[in-house]
Amino acid sequence: MTEQSAGRPFPALQDVPGGRTLIGDPAAVKIAAIAARGVPGVYSLGAGSGRALGAIRDAVGANDLIHGVKVEVGQTQLAVDVSLVAEYGYALNALADAVRVAVYEALTELVGLQVIEVNVEILDVHLPPPAEPRTVERLRTTGSTQLKQPAE
Repeated sequence: MTEQSAGRPFPALQDVPGGRTLIGDPAAVKIAAIAARGVPGVYSLGAGSGRALGAIRDAVGANDLIHGVKVEVGQTQLAVDVSLVAEYGYALNALADAVRVAVYEALTELVGLQVIEVNVEILDVHLPPPAEPRTVERLRTTGSTQLKQPAE
């Protein structure tokens, strides 16, 4: 068996017997999902209900990489649909283009089939959590009220 470093092609072998190679949908889906997640500005893949289930899977160590990605694999071509949630502050059209390029390049390089389209649907924008509001504590001291900021 030939060892391969990540991202490097196997050397071309001569006089190899012919045969057929089939790429399964799950393999292509995982490659597309990993590529999409790697783009800065992608908060998560998939819709809200799926994200909630994904958070539960993450908590128990059963992360579902393929949520939000669909791939149709043919004999020589494939098409991809990616649904995602963007982080607030990223230009959505530019983010979609970056995801499209990353998925296209990953599938072309790793799967070797012609990618005919990569459709990107931005379902939502994730807003950062609000800053913790400062609470004011009231302390009673000998009949007067003093205001104190909580220690950080």
